[in-house]
Amino acid sequence: MAHAWGYDQQHGPSKWHEHFPIAKGQRQSPIDIVTGSAKVDQALSDKPLKISYSNNCCQSVTNTGHSFQVVVDGAGTEISGGPLDSTYKLVQYHAHWGPLGENVGSEHTVDGVSYPAELHLVHWNQKYKDVTEAVDKPDGLAVIGVFFSRGKEHAGFKPISDLFSKVPRKGDKVDINFNYDPACLLPAQRNYWTYLGSLTTPPLFESVTWIVMKDPVEVSSEQLAALRNLLWETPSGEGQMFNNYRPPQPLHGRVVRST
Repeated sequence: MAHAWGYDQQHGPSKWHEHFPIAKGQRQSPIDIVTGSAKVDQALSDKPLKISYSNNCCQSVTNTGHSFQVVVDGAGTEISGGPLDSTYKLVQYHAHWGPLGENVGSEHTVDGVSYPAELHLVHWNQKYKDVTEAVDKPDGLAVIGVFFSRGKEHAGFKPISDLFSKVPRKGDKVDINFNYDPACLLPAQRNYWTYLGSLTTPPLFESVTWIVMKDPVEVSSEQLAALRNLLWETPSGEGQMFNNYRPPQPLHGRVVRST
């Protein structure tokens, strides 16, 4: 039975453990990245992270009722190296964000500071048959997190953000009928932090190797506002989607490594 979960007080992150006890587990995400405690690991630079996407992998955008989700055909999309012992394929990407005009909304924080939004590119380990088999394995997923900061318009994000008005309600879907390489959403400098964590939404499986990019990517206020073309169910009826983020979870002695 799939339990209703959300981000309101009744079904929000503080209640998730009632139906998903792993919410109180030892490797939950997101976390606050304390830069002074992160261990610079030469091995990460010796075996650089390789990210290779294709310009025809993005198939559609859906309103999941909790975020937008761009579904990807993983052919020709691979990441390897860095903290990864295997090759992973991109399956989808989505984001989390806060109220308009405020600097909260990212799931990870850096020395307690948050960003207005955070993009997650979700990949699954090729040693498994498919993403369904990989999703709950300790090394099943690798997620690249990219912070969005408020600034100038991001030309690369625009073709995607322009589609949000076409998928206002949960279950709405629009096909992407143009070439689009999601690598354009990554920062120019690929320095990152990495640690072992979990999905940040139920079922919260502890299966994610997190790769959080240090440099944010600038998007415009209008592009952040476009996220609110997405609607979701609130206790008082349909409303603009925002505050769809989980707060940082205890580190429980995990080490954050850094390039």
